[in-house]
Amino acid sequence: MCIINRDENGDLVMSQRKEKVAQRIKEEISIIIHDKIKDPRIGFLTITKVELTSDLRTAKAFYSVLGEDDKKKEAREGLKSANKYIRKLLGDTMELRYTPEIIFKLDTSTEYNLHIGMIFDKIEKERLEKEEKGNDDQKTDS
Repeated sequence: MCIINRDENGDLVMSQRKEKVAQRIKEEISIIIHDKIKDPRIGFLTITKVELTSDLRTAKAFYSVLGEDDKKKEAREGLKSANKYIRKLLGDTMELRYTPEIIFKLDTSTEYNLHIGMIFDKIEKERLEKEEKGNDDQKTDS
């Protein structure tokens, strides 16, 4: 039985079983994609997270792809093409009453985090340059 709880803020929280099933699905999909799928469009792809509906019948599998937009589009097409095969193999390895329908979604959080990191690096570099300039000004004043 899947239990949905609420945290102290009143937000819905996944039950422990649902979390375990989602984690296992993530691992199994990753293995299937890397070991069983030979589609070159998929390339270097990482399953970052899986979210399940409360009835465990639908799984949103978030993935990230290194590369430009054309690589992401190719990966999306490769996953779309292999979706039924991935679901069948998932059903063969998982002991669930129903094999969830898999919806693949591009996870852009990795790119966003890299972008934010680059902004912080730029700010830090500018701060250091400003400090060095300030220290140089103090040396010339003395």
